[in-house]
Amino acid sequence: VQLQASGGGLVQAGGSLRLSCAASGVIFSINAQGWYRQASGKQRELVAGISSGGSTNYADSVKGRFTISRDNAKNTVYLQMNSLKPEDTAVYYCNAMKCGMHYWGKGTQVTVSS
Repeated sequence: VQLQASGGGLVQAGGSLRLSCAASGVIFSINAQGWYRQASGKQRELVAGISSGGSTNYADSVKGRFTISRDNAKNTVYLQMNSLKPEDTAVYYCNAMKCGMHYWGKGTQVTVSS
C-alpha cells in the first residue's frame, strides 16, 4: 500500500484546509484509514480515523472542526479542517491499516498563524 498525502500549507487562524490521501497498490482489505499529526517536540497523535464500514472517530481537540471522509472510487481519504488554530500546526501523516500492519504516507506540513 502506497499513500500520497497532499494539501498542507500556511493558513491564518480561523481558516480552512483540506488534506487528501490517495492510496495505491494492493489496497483491498484495508481495515481503516486515518490522519495523525506530530507537532514539534511532541508525540504523533491520532487526529481522525475512518473504518472500512465508514465509522469515524476524532481526537477531542478537533471534534466539531475537522471532518474525515472517503471517496472509494478515487481510493482517497480527505481531512477537511475548519476553524484552524495555531495549536493545529504540525506535520500531518495519512495512515492505513491492513492485516494488522500500518502504512504511512509522507507527512504534509500544516502551519496555522495567529
